[in-house]
Amino acid sequence: MIDYDFWFMFILAGIILNATPGPDLLFIITKTVSGGKKIGFASSLGVCTGALFHVFFAAVGLSAILATSAVAFSIVKYLGVIYLFYLVYQSFVNSKIDFDIDVKQKDENFFKVFRQGVLIDILNPKVAIFFMAFLPQFIREGYGSIEFQFVYLGIITIVIALIIEAVYIVFASKISQKIYKNKKYTLWMNKIVGTIFLALGVKLFYETN
Repeated sequence: MIDYDFWFMFILAGIILNATPGPDLLFIITKTVSGGKKIGFASSLGVCTGALFHVFFAAVGLSAILATSAVAFSIVKYLGVIYLFYLVYQSFVNSKIDFDIDVKQKDENFFKVFRQGVLIDILNPKVAIFFMAFLPQFIREGYGSIEFQFVYLGIITIVIALIIEAVYIVFASKISQKIYKNKKYTLWMNKIVGTIFLALGVKLFYETN
């Protein structure tokens, strides 16, 4: 028998948590506005792929190390901060370059943005702790091993995130279409993206486990 109450509560919690603006969603919206719908989906797929790593890490207990070890938490955190600051540098360098955005350039940037999303999520220890805190609340006896439940519940959570992020991307892409018509807006968007990355880096720097 399907436990409708359980799945209703789990999916509702997943929707609320994923719809609440956070660093991942901010990254995706910013990339969509600055790069268009395709780039937005690249960032979303990247972030969710990074989250998938954390799900498997949580399933085998590796995320517990980040949650309990201050040293491990700090190492991952500072790697994440360094990477975000590197993206800040790239954004401000690009804002000084006179260029035209065309379809070919956006296609070339897809995998680059995807890789950025993966690294940003993997190097954020708070994502690991989120899964360690959220998923165990829905682990049930008699429904398979803890590891198996961690994996399939985590994957469902990520699928929910993809759907919600797609909605945000569609709305944000409306704004990006106007931006592409004006080169000055595009150059300024690089500065805005860099500033947001800087804010995310500073926020991550002051995170504690």
